[in-house]
Amino acid sequence: MDATIEDFSGDMIEYLAAQEQKSLLRFLTCGSVDDGKSTLIGRLLYDTKLIFEDQLAALESDSARHGTTGTDIDFALLVDGLESEREQGITIDVAYRFFATAKRKFIVADTPGHEEYTRNMATGASTADLAVVLVDSRQGILPQTRRHSYIASLLGIRHIVVAINKIDLMSYSEDVYDRIVADYLEFAKDLGFETIVPIPMSARYGDNVTMRSEHMDWYKGPVLLEHLETVPVETDMADKAFRMPVQLVSRPDLNFRGFAGQVASGRVGVGDEVVVAKSGQASKVSRIVTMDGDLERAEAGQAVTLVLEDEIEVSRGNILVAPEDRPAVADQFQARVIWFDAAPMIPGRSYLLRTEADSTPATITALKYQVDVNSFAHEAAKALNMNEVGVCNLSTQSPIVFDPYGDNRVTGNFVIIDRLTNRTVGAGMIDFALRRSQNVHWQAIEVNKQAHAALKAQKPAVLWFTGLSGSGKSTIANTLEKILHAKGKHTYLLDGDNIRHGLNRDLGFTAEDRVENIRRIAEVAKLMADAGLIVLVSFISPFRSERRLAREMMDDGEFVEVFVDTPLEVCAERDPKGLYKKAMAGEIANFTGISSPYEVPEKPEMCLLTENTQPVDLASMIDDYLTAHFQNED
Repeated sequence: MDATIEDFSGDMIEYLAAQEQKSLLRFLTCGSVDDGKSTLIGRLLYDTKLIFEDQLAALESDSARHGTTGTDIDFALLVDGLESEREQGITIDVAYRFFATAKRKFIVADTPGHEEYTRNMATGASTADLAVVLVDSRQGILPQTRRHSYIASLLGIRHIVVAINKIDLMSYSEDVYDRIVADYLEFAKDLGFETIVPIPMSARYGDNVTMRSEHMDWYKGPVLLEHLETVPVETDMADKAFRMPVQLVSRPDLNFRGFAGQVASGRVGVGDEVVVAKSGQASKVSRIVTMDGDLERAEAGQAVTLVLEDEIEVSRGNILVAPEDRPAVADQFQARVIWFDAAPMIPGRSYLLRTEADSTPATITALKYQVDVNSFAHEAAKALNMNEVGVCNLSTQSPIVFDPYGDNRVTGNFVIIDRLTNRTVGAGMIDFALRRSQNVHWQAIEVNKQAHAALKAQKPAVLWFTGLSGSGKSTIANTLEKILHAKGKHTYLLDGDNIRHGLNRDLGFTAEDRVENIRRIAEVAKLMADAGLIVLVSFISPFRSERRLAREMMDDGEFVEVFVDTPLEVCAERDPKGLYKKAMAGEIANFTGISSPYEVPEKPEMCLLTENTQPVDLASMIDDYLTAHFQNED
């Protein structure tokens, strides 16, 4: 008689139960290019019998086409799944693989070695418990070894395996091994790792990967798999304070209102009191709902929907927390930032900051120092370039909820997004809230913008004139102000050159200083608009991101971008201050349009073509626009 499913149901249930009880180790492989990361993972999968016969046949075929190991199987091809990776013999993307042994389950991330893919390495490290740092025995410690080890430390990894690979190519030399171990331990001594286990190995031939090598009697430590099966795994997330970011407010009908998300840390039970982190409102849990039915308790890692006893305000982006151990709620904090983008990180520029549950505009207010990943020295810097790491102060438009990253990796991390391109340009780990964010509060003022504007019988506006030097911005703005003044309007003209004699006299013309120049003047323009004035701002303001920042500071409809569109050659011909001549001769650096870019507005409210039109006519056009869009309110 053929066997049925029922015949195996008991054994299957026991097997599945045993699998559930196994601990899970997340680890990544990292290091410099061609250190053998993919080969090592392929060897682990092969030796743990996790490759099916058809996969092995395909691997043998691919090895003949793309392999780099002669007639031997190229185990790297098991992981380098992209065709471009196989053709180039490198890892580009992060490849995740799952495997298991009798003692433990594993998720391994194979991360790229090339410097330009540092962001991918950081992604793989963000959830890992352990890092296998590969070192080519022939090369020793390289800059990428230091960079990846430092990033692993930043991202909270506490266990390191130093896999001294390709030892077969160095005749299995104990001296080579000892020298590399000494070098690694010396530079990593202050990185805060709990364990550093060096292992000499040959991933290609399997020496000390899953079986002890016959070629290295002098090595007495564990083989790689043995160590991976026994290294302590961080399982204390359930023992930390309760945190659950709200991902969804569930309202399938009028009788149900629940808050769905994954418990990031801690435990929660029916009847427990919880607090909305941002508002401080408290309630008790009446139900814990899952797809498989209600639970009495839930802990870190479980996806649940909490139903509360009270109808309190909870929205996506907030976090439910334990009342006796609350996270920080602040709009200013210090963080360590890894920069991913080819365009540098510039203090003062507005970005989008996204946490586990929230998203808000943010500015790097200060770059305190950059970290040299080779010496770990703290160095002064004005910007962070691609793959550089720095310690920064950040300010967010609205307060966010967080824990220090060292206490909670889930609620202490964030990513930085470019607001124009929507690219992820950086990642950060929060250290602590700045004291100033706790000491400074908004003061309620009874005479508000509306009262100021009513007294002046006008609506506030910010007219932002942008264009190249010599385009005619200041001339048109000055003419417009005379027209408005004659009509009894209350105005103020902020001119770029004049401001640089006072408020911004400390700033130069680098990209960093230009960003700060516009940030300051936008803040001043906002204050003047709050006073009920019509503010005329005449600045080159070459970058879209800063003009967008200025716009977002103002109330809806209050900001009017006026693009004074004059061709570069016309501006250079006019050259009212003789600056173009000097810039073209190389006597002036960072000159907009010559040696520094100007980003043309994409959707300005007004575009003024100046070549064949007099300034007074252009100023009158703006006055007509104001009359049409900013009529006095009764």
